[in-house]
Amino acid sequence: MGKESNKQKLPKTAVATENTLAAAARRNFLKKGVLLAAAGSSGVATAETLKVEPWSKQLGRSVVSHPYGMPSPFESNVVRRNVPWLTADTHSSISFTPLHELKGIITPNGLVFERYHAGVPDIDPTAHRLLIHGDVERELVLDMDAITAFPSVTVIRFLECPANGGMEWRGAQMEAVQFTHGMLSCCEWTGVPLKVILQEAGIRPSGKWILAEGADGAAMTRSIPLEKALDDALLVYAQNGERLRPEQGYPLRLFNPGWEGNTSVKWLRRLKIGDQPWHHREETSKYTDLMADGNARRFTWVMEANSVILSPCPEKPWTGQRRPLYEIEGIAWSGRGRIRHVDISDDGGNNWRRAQLKGLHLPKCLTRFSLLYEWDGAPKLLQSRVTDETGYVQPTLAQLRQVRGVESIYHKNSIHTWGLSADGKVRNVQIS
Repeated sequence: MGKESNKQKLPKTAVATENTLAAAARRNFLKKGVLLAAAGSSGVATAETLKVEPWSKQLGRSVVSHPYGMPSPFESNVVRRNVPWLTADTHSSISFTPLHELKGIITPNGLVFERYHAGVPDIDPTAHRLLIHGDVERELVLDMDAITAFPSVTVIRFLECPANGGMEWRGAQMEAVQFTHGMLSCCEWTGVPLKVILQEAGIRPSGKWILAEGADGAAMTRSIPLEKALDDALLVYAQNGERLRPEQGYPLRLFNPGWEGNTSVKWLRRLKIGDQPWHHREETSKYTDLMADGNARRFTWVMEANSVILSPCPEKPWTGQRRPLYEIEGIAWSGRGRIRHVDISDDGGNNWRRAQLKGLHLPKCLTRFSLLYEWDGAPKLLQSRVTDETGYVQPTLAQLRQVRGVESIYHKNSIHTWGLSADGKVRNVQIS
């Protein structure tokens, strides 16, 4: 769980060799793929042998038949899902993002995981107001027009519930990556830096904390230290290029990049400045981490470095025709900053190979990793282990339990293990 033990860098010649080998592996992968395709057909396709499908013989839908647009009906299985037994009522529950079906790092708005404490309020944006009061020089009441008139910024950052993976503390339970890691999304967020509006209000020297309150039926509230508010916190009104959806906080939410998702209060209506965190009467139930000795930790905001393999996984097995090369692919993220590197093991953590980071490589953001892999058909124990730019190394389950015990449901960021069987199917095995 601590700093990386081995800081030694590879010499340039070793890096060059590694890159050359990777390029050769990719060429071999493509070459063998072409040969397999040719072997599986009777020969080169011609105009006579190529079948003309029905959709090539008729008109398709007209322009704006669906003004907002819809996914293909053939992708109808790519949806958020919930676990019926997880909570007593779906108005105070969560749905999970289908991580295994996503490409790149951006989560479409309709697939971003949901967490409610009193259902989704339907808020008229023209009637919505944000109150800023307490230890300020000027009390402010802002409508949405006033908020959107401030200069905006746009960032890509992940959002994660601290209970992500929380059902797995005692052992493997969920046979789907959607349920083991799906309280996680990554979006483009647009809004106003919170510090800009706080400057308009004028924070008094006594102001050290902010109470953020939502307009939902639970009046969801969280205490946020002023340092975070003056750092990278945002008042967000748009997500992935469009206005927030109701389930994501329409018309306004607080967003604290890299921190527990519950601190990013949705349907934001009030910010109260004070000299200390608020207690039970004004702040709704806090998320605390119950430790092995019976004590509980409060304010464990930062989401630690984490990673998971998405291919293969229980929903995406390696069944069917055997291939010469496979791609192990997954995602890594850290609330502390950028991902430095990701390592892959196929023997339960005894030996590791360095994966390639793919695509955008941003701080506090999902990062894709990949490893071309020659599978010999034998059972494997697949793991990924991330190291972030601070040197923090993703812990094993045993290391995490040694510090945290097994009574908490929050901040479970341990190395996850998939058991790959000889038939290509994948099970959640969670070794320590």
